[in-house]
Amino acid sequence: MIVNILRFSFKDGTSDKDKAAVLATMRRISSLESTSFGVVGQDLGDPAEGYTHTYCAGIEDLAAMERYMNDPVLIEGDLGVFPHLERLSPVRLSDDMDPGLAERITELHLARVARSPEWARLLESIPDTPIETGR
Repeated sequence: MIVNILRFSFKDGTSDKDKAAVLATMRRISSLESTSFGVVGQDLGDPAEGYTHTYCAGIEDLAAMERYMNDPVLIEGDLGVFPHLERLSPVRLSDDMDPGLAERITELHLARVARSPEWARLLESIPDTPIETGR
């Protein structure tokens, strides 16, 4: 199992309506056929870290991760989500002890960047994120 966690906060001035739409989109994404489970809601970490919400999706294996990353619902959803985010920080974990797993997930991510310059541009426009696009 690969667990993908995204801690995030909204840009100042994001309306409650837009926040609700972003959370609804994330809930749709977290319940794709390629996911085993998903949770979207408030971040319960230290408020001083600046995150207000968290997205979590469990993905069975690398093949499911590839389907997940290429699913049109995810691709379209991210285009509507990213413009509203001020901070975005990923955490991934897995019970698969393959030492090359993280590298293969990164390769899937970079392939997506290469296929979708608009997606990469929107990801890069998030003011505070360590997610690299390799561009």
